[in-house]
Amino acid sequence: MSKLRQFIKNISPLNNRTEMPVLLYIIKVILIFWFVKFGSEIIGEVFAIGIHFLCGKNPLNGEMFDFRTMSLISYYGYSLMIGLMILYWKLFQKKTLAQLGFTKRFGSYFLGMVLAIVLIVASVLSVMITGTITYNGILSNIDQTYILLMLGGFVFQGAMEEVLCRGIALQLLKEKTSVPVATGISTVLFVIPHIGNMSEADPEIIIFAVAGLILISLIFSFLTLRLKSIWAACGLHTVWNFILYNILGLNLSGNDGITAAVFDMRSVGNNILNGGVYGIEASVVTAGVLALALAGCFALYRQKPSRSFLTHG
Repeated sequence: MSKLRQFIKNISPLNNRTEMPVLLYIIKVILIFWFVKFGSEIIGEVFAIGIHFLCGKNPLNGEMFDFRTMSLISYYGYSLMIGLMILYWKLFQKKTLAQLGFTKRFGSYFLGMVLAIVLIVASVLSVMITGTITYNGILSNIDQTYILLMLGGFVFQGAMEEVLCRGIALQLLKEKTSVPVATGISTVLFVIPHIGNMSEADPEIIIFAVAGLILISLIFSFLTLRLKSIWAACGLHTVWNFILYNILGLNLSGNDGITAAVFDMRSVGNNILNGGVYGIEASVVTAGVLALALAGCFALYRQKPSRSFLTHG
């Protein structure tokens, strides 16, 4: 019984024990990931339901806000989840924000934003050359206010996933495992929650959707490891999602692009060139662009660090 009690204590997400075999520690980090993810999501759902009641709506009777309002509540609710993750990090892991990846190197956030723009432009233009995405001009009656509000929402959404995957998971794993193991496991944990959005996609599209998730996750990871900060990953994640969804109006990770956008762009057909219903993140063309970007990020990671405004701590 004492051995079982010790085993449970070791793998419990509610402590910061590390003195255990590596395999057991990996199990512990995986449990921490799901504990923090589900715990913050449950509290976030309660928060969203509470907003409905405060506004005189009863979601239990089907009284809900419209799609746009629900989107904003959901995306800004990620800020609460981030706060809960940070609270867990400080209370139970007893670590600092810098150890989570929020270092003083905030300038790298803008590097991530620029990289996102480059990758989006390269991917979209390359897919357009195949004729499987068309550009039909600028939309009329652009809802600028909603688009700006969604930008703020994506700031929180991108940061939330990065805090969870490149913050909590990657930072804990790299303390006791090798870089390949740490990046590999954090990537699997990043991919799994996205699989549910692939239910309506064809098998070949699912393959490239998973490949795209693996590639972008590794890009996030090597940027984080090289810059010793999650700021760049947060910037890249936010701008990538925002441009696809609210600038170009394309599907984002299986979410239909029924929202406010600037440009009128449409997929032509359902194939591995445009990613079908999942969006260009499941395109073989995008996979090629991301593979090249990953090669560059890995080469940057392997280089000897130099002092700059991005790496000076």
